[in-house]
Amino acid sequence: MLAYETDVTKTVDPFAGSYAIESLTNDLEVEIRRLLDVIEEMGGAAAAIETGFQKSEIERSAYDFAREIDRGERIVVGVNRFQIDEHEPYEPLRLDPKIGETQTQALAQLRASRDKGAHESAMAEFAEAVKREANLLPYIKRALQAKATIGEVCDVMRSEWGVYRPSDVF
Repeated sequence: MLAYETDVTKTVDPFAGSYAIESLTNDLEVEIRRLLDVIEEMGGAAAAIETGFQKSEIERSAYDFAREIDRGERIVVGVNRFQIDEHEPYEPLRLDPKIGETQTQALAQLRASRDKGAHESAMAEFAEAVKREANLLPYIKRALQAKATIGEVCDVMRSEWGVYRPSDVF
């Protein structure tokens, strides 16, 4: 709304020289430097990721942000202020069962029509690349060209690496 109603976007730096903006920018720089120093003390970004530091900081920040909204300390138009009183009844999305049947038939047709030898070869090469932790992109491309499904590709990676389970570091 501001961009359209105030012409604020017609100048490169509408807040140039503003003490308030300069102060906020300086505060941001100080906080960034503090976080970078903490990460450096942990042994760098990779080490900090392994301990869950960045994830924990993001989760803490998101929690604090949500709490501020819930308490009314931070105003979000339409969420905790100036809501529209009209409530539309909730209607769950109901899918036509024929869509699932059509997709299942298309998948069966794909599997029946693909070159089984090319598919098996591409998938075996892909599985080997996953084990070696090679660059997977060319192998995924070959598997897909051999008519592998995204599910089959993901199954290979899941069988080697498992499924990501977020830690409760927060």
